[in-house]
Amino acid sequence: MRRIQKFLVLTLLLLPLLGKANSILMPMDEAQKEHLKAYGIAFWVLKADLEVDWLLNYRGGSFLVKYAKSLEDECKVRGVTYEVVSDSDVSAIMATINDASVNMDVVKLQKAPRIAVYSPKDKGPLEDAVDLVLKYAEIPFDYIYDEGILEGNLPKYDWLHLHHEDFTGQFSKFGNGFGNMEWNMRNRQMQEDVAKKFGYAKVSKMKLAVAERIREFTAGGGFLFAMCSGADSFDIALAAHNTDIVDYQYDGDPVADNAQAALDFTQTLAFQNFTLQLGPRARKFSNIDTRTLNRVPMQNDFFTLFDFSAKWDIVPSMLTQNHERVIKGFIGLATAFDKSLLKPGVTIMGELKTEGEARYIHGEYGKGQWTFYGGHDPEDYQHSPGSPQTDLKLHPNSPGYRLILNNVLFPAAKKKKQKT
Repeated sequence: MRRIQKFLVLTLLLLPLLGKANSILMPMDEAQKEHLKAYGIAFWVLKADLEVDWLLNYRGGSFLVKYAKSLEDECKVRGVTYEVVSDSDVSAIMATINDASVNMDVVKLQKAPRIAVYSPKDKGPLEDAVDLVLKYAEIPFDYIYDEGILEGNLPKYDWLHLHHEDFTGQFSKFGNGFGNMEWNMRNRQMQEDVAKKFGYAKVSKMKLAVAERIREFTAGGGFLFAMCSGADSFDIALAAHNTDIVDYQYDGDPVADNAQAALDFTQTLAFQNFTLQLGPRARKFSNIDTRTLNRVPMQNDFFTLFDFSAKWDIVPSMLTQNHERVIKGFIGLATAFDKSLLKPGVTIMGELKTEGEARYIHGEYGKGQWTFYGGHDPEDYQHSPGSPQTDLKLHPNSPGYRLILNNVLFPAAKKKKQKT
């Protein structure tokens, strides 16, 4: 009897410990007050060489991490909503996720990727959405631009973002509106100086060499992310590697007579069979971008994320994690991609179906992967040079910006074989 009494006393003493919380759940549904900063917390954990469980489709794509007082304190400092959960709670969550009838899965994030943003340090009035959200989420990154890439520094990184850019050497065709502005003239002179330094007769030739280095980075296992004109001009420059598509006002000589016919679509990542828009008054690079300012009114401009199977289509499931499935549209030099011009094998992850527009696409190239996202700034519908910089303190739950951060964490995922 005395032994039984001792056992009961010991059990009563241990009960609080048996239920002791030992994990932190950062919910990513409507309960989260700081969606964007939650990604920064996940990155902070990875930088400490610890793992993060990314719970695909569970409460908006939540993060689960082993409990640590320092982690709890960091969540409090950054204003990130969190829940302290016990082992039994975690077991119940995992049982829910592992149920074959639900569209959920778990991906382990294991190593913080080395992040680079392809951008001049002096961007003038053209702020970049990725730059803004990385700073807001407190995710460390480096800038790299043409000179650094041509010097061979790109292999130091795992993930590369292409800032609003023109890889064709036409300086974003800003000659029609912003050509004489000091910031644009300064940027143009800088690119001409770099071209001369590395022995290229034209900026277009230098930019092509940079694009080819970036393509090699992707083929070797890198992760490439591009927005706005960084997406379509990249493929256009690669396709035009054997011809001259740049008019006289940008490089002093005319476009080649056979420029369109000479395009080589075997060189591109995402697009094929597109038609160039040539001439000094052409505002766009090609017909890849389907959008004009008046085509879809702002109040009707939304695109829808596809629902992928988390247990079968793991990659697009990671890249589309969100607390909302319908995303506000936003425009840029490249806003929406013509679905008929996508290469076979390209995955459309977000579209405006009524207009035949793809807004968010993904694919593989060699050992690496790429994602292109149309538009300039998810919380500034029509950003123009000189517009006020977006203050993400006003948009801490932006579903459009969440898509960017999904890509930032994507390289940290433990590679899982796609199910067949």
